[in-house]
Amino acid sequence: MPSIKSICVYCGSQPGNTPEFTQAAMTLGKELAKNKIRLVYGGGSRGIMGAVSTAVQTNGGQVLGIIPDFLLPKEGEWDQAAENINVLVTPNMHERKQRMFEESDAFIALPGGIGTLEEIVEIITWAQLGRHDKPIAFLNTNGFWNPMLELIDHMKTAGFIHTANKIKPIIIDKAEDALQMLEAKSI
Repeated sequence: MPSIKSICVYCGSQPGNTPEFTQAAMTLGKELAKNKIRLVYGGGSRGIMGAVSTAVQTNGGQVLGIIPDFLLPKEGEWDQAAENINVLVTPNMHERKQRMFEESDAFIALPGGIGTLEEIVEIITWAQLGRHDKPIAFLNTNGFWNPMLELIDHMKTAGFIHTANKIKPIIIDKAEDALQMLEAKSI
């Protein structure tokens, strides 16, 4: 029985400019559903967010979308009659991120924009500060996260990461390998 029951996926509310980003999100969503791992995500219905959520739902998996109320008109157009999605509306982004953290056993960043970057950096920061030891991963589709990973290495080399042993995200090249790699890290 896997120790990971819920995975928080940070990803873009846009599809990006290559179909591989959306395809990776759909593959990950199918894998989550197949392995009975609940998706925790930002609650959006568009872009990569919508792709991963739809893939989990259409394959019989469970979804928890956590969205701040001010984003409902912009991003919250999912099928509210669907039985396998729960939506939690928060009053602000801070509560959204805290609840996503509390509801998740692991974290994975798919391609995305500034919001995705901010969310995964905060989770890495919390790990560095000893707030958690949950697995953190980057789904590095088409090398999307290479500049970020190079920056983390640069920070280590320059002496700005004081507990480098706590900053070891898992780098995943193929979505179908994600769950196995996260599970191995959680043991």
